[in-house]
Amino acid sequence: MKFGVVTFPGSNCDQDMMYILRDVMKQEVVHLWHKDSDLQGADMVVLPGGFSFGDYLRSGAISRFSPIMTEVISHANKGGYVLGICNGFQILTEAGLLDGALLHNNNQKFICKNVHLKAISSSAAISAGLNRNEAFKIPIAHGEGRFHASPEVIESLEQNDQVLFQYCNEKGEINGESNPNGSIHNIAGISNKEKNVFGMMPHPERASDDVLSNSEGRNFFESILKHS
Repeated sequence: MKFGVVTFPGSNCDQDMMYILRDVMKQEVVHLWHKDSDLQGADMVVLPGGFSFGDYLRSGAISRFSPIMTEVISHANKGGYVLGICNGFQILTEAGLLDGALLHNNNQKFICKNVHLKAISSSAAISAGLNRNEAFKIPIAHGEGRFHASPEVIESLEQNDQVLFQYCNEKGEINGESNPNGSIHNIAGISNKEKNVFGMMPHPERASDDVLSNSEGRNFFESILKHS
């Protein structure tokens, strides 16, 4: 599978993502600049984490208008895969490719720590291959990660199997104590209805190398490769 990883001014997880996809997962990877107008034949475009354009206005609000996003939106609308992690998730909501919005954490602080995730969707490539009974330890690092949407949107996401992950404790229990940022229904990631656009706040690329003493994030990429 060929991946294209986009760098915006202020991205800081692009090289981490390229390393995991290329050197750990052994996939073909091309680097894409935010001013590019060619996806170089990428099957999946990845919008990485960081602070694109300094998070001015709102996180992802300016990046949404980068030239590359015209191609990303076209790619997604044609059924091509797109993955947004952290700031990338924020950009996807700003671009209208995913529902809802990412608001300031309920404690109004930047949070950087390990959390646990439970895979929910059985029909999306990034979660379909994950053990539903396992709590995956994956780090978060964000100040605006509180997922919010109207009750109607939440109902639609749940009915269409679009909720990818929910925050849980190490036992896999989904409750208020395991919610790090106040996200509605503990939602940590969603897809679009067509299941080709994925957004999540946690960083699996930061937990996919044995040298980090945590390779649980590798399961997410293996699921993508197996089910896409």
